[in-house]
Amino acid sequence: MKEKINTNKNKWLKEIATQKEIQSTLKAIIRSTDDAISVVDEKGLHTIINPAYTRLTGLTEEDVLGKPPTIDIADGNESMHLKVLRTRKPVHGVRMRVGPNRKEVIVNVAPVIVDGVLKGSVAVIHDVSEIEYLTEELNRVKQRVRHLESKYTFEDIVGKSRAMIIAKEQARKAAETPATVLLQGESGTGKELFAHAIHHASKRRNKQFVRVNCSALVDTLLESELFGYEGGSFTGAKKAGKKGLFEEADKGTIFLDEIGVMSLNLQAKLLRVLQEKEIVKVGGRTPINVNVRVISATNIDLKNAVKEGRFRDDLYYRLYVIPIYIPPLRERKEDIPLLVNNLIRKYNQDFGRNVRGILPKALDLLLDYYWPGNVRELENVIERAIINMKLSEELISPKHIPPLVELNEKAGIEGKTINDYESNHLVNFDWDKKNLKEIKYNAERAALINALKASNGDNLKAAKKLGISLRSFYYKIKKYDIKKIYDYK
Repeated sequence: MKEKINTNKNKWLKEIATQKEIQSTLKAIIRSTDDAISVVDEKGLHTIINPAYTRLTGLTEEDVLGKPPTIDIADGNESMHLKVLRTRKPVHGVRMRVGPNRKEVIVNVAPVIVDGVLKGSVAVIHDVSEIEYLTEELNRVKQRVRHLESKYTFEDIVGKSRAMIIAKEQARKAAETPATVLLQGESGTGKELFAHAIHHASKRRNKQFVRVNCSALVDTLLESELFGYEGGSFTGAKKAGKKGLFEEADKGTIFLDEIGVMSLNLQAKLLRVLQEKEIVKVGGRTPINVNVRVISATNIDLKNAVKEGRFRDDLYYRLYVIPIYIPPLRERKEDIPLLVNNLIRKYNQDFGRNVRGILPKALDLLLDYYWPGNVRELENVIERAIINMKLSEELISPKHIPPLVELNEKAGIEGKTINDYESNHLVNFDWDKKNLKEIKYNAERAALINALKASNGDNLKAAKKLGISLRSFYYKIKKYDIKKIYDYK
């Protein structure tokens, strides 16, 4: 009999020890969470609060523990703990004020029922100001992320230079396929224009075209916008959840601008979309099939980003199916007269003006400029020139053009053409100290520099003078590091 009592006693002690261990673990979990939590027993007396609760309400364990649930209510409203204990049903989204500072919060409370017995209730309390901030942030996201049908075609892309003809031909061929396209070029060269045109010329033209600026959003917001989220995935999330942009672009096109700044985590998720044709929402587990054509754009060297570990190599090769290089304005200066006339027509309509054209001397100023901001900068300059004109003036003259040299200096670029460089950039051979390999290297480099000088920096003309293709010419000036000499970066 004594042995049986001892056995029962030991079993009872083990159960107590287990319960204490479980309670200790639960307390540790509750204390570590960032959500404010309060727990009451079946009588409604506080048994546990966490540090987040103290930060939010301003009440300490000494103020709260062992006391009724009304102790933290600032406006005399009914305690949600008492309501849950009375009804044995949870409550959600109740607004109230708590603590000495009358902090406005939203309260969710659930009953704790073990084997059918009510043991108490647990409340999770959210700061309304934080939710409002997240709501504002989401509204800003909506302003930055534009849902639209494509509104530009290849006819809207102005340019008859060889480089632009090549780019447009590649883009037209890309439009005939469902393949992924990577648009490469400096900021302001017209990458978005090409994305619109490719979608408009494709079989998906009647479906959604969605544009996302990857650099405008923080990672967490970009992820939820791209892939959507399940209800209750995070504070402020809609109960019903939300579709992501990939779902909204289903059977259409999504344009990911400035993809080079996307985090490695999101790159992995994008890779899954491209490989498996499916997405998983934030907070979800079920894959969702999507049929989306991806056009991405970047103004950085993705190959270099891969080498530096900032961009996944497997994603790079998935994106690099049809690469299209859009040349900077300084490499297609023969297009400037066409662009200027097109912009004059545009701003005549916008401003109700009747500007007929531009004087040759004013055009020469534009042709002699470096254009670090490319077409976007040219638009700005022509707009300012027309604003500077009197209503009686019909032709843009040099006095209407903003001081381009000052703009160059602000951009850290010397306001010079290639003809301004002195001949000491050419190579003088020391025949006695160089072998044949070095002589050939210096001779080819000198020929390239001479061709550039003779063509006043026009790459296409320089390539023709040398009798080589434009592609070979670009390869060689990169090989011999000639770009740096002429500030061509």
